[in-house]
Amino acid sequence: MKKILLVCLFVFAITQTQAQESTEFKSQTIEFIKLTGAVKAFESAIDQIGFNVPEAKKAAYREEANGTLTGLYDKIAGLYMEEFTQSEIKELVAFYNTSLGKKLAEKQLGLTQKAMSFGQAWGMEVSQIAQKHN
Repeated sequence: MKKILLVCLFVFAITQTQAQESTEFKSQTIEFIKLTGAVKAFESAIDQIGFNVPEAKKAAYREEANGTLTGLYDKIAGLYMEEFTQSEIKELVAFYNTSLGKKLAEKQLGLTQKAMSFGQAWGMEVSQIAQKHN
């Protein structure tokens, strides 16, 4: 009976330690995501999506929309946690806390938007080439 109790306590201790590590890993990953400039991107998206919300209802809209961010951060964190180790996330957090990392985070959204427009123009160019060869 004592052995069963000890085994149960041991399994419980391991499970608790893994859960704590997983929670810490997720928190670090969400911190990383926020450091990359996601907060500004999501705030901008919330403003753009709610552009037509009447001014009298904007505060309530923003509060409810901001309430959805926790779930979104959790989902995005899950993606990163599948691709990066906890150690790698710690390194990324350290980088984004440097002056260069902060500069990258500040510029990332604008660079991504410009790159997307370049990609769209390139796609149209290649599409025209494909049509020429049909």
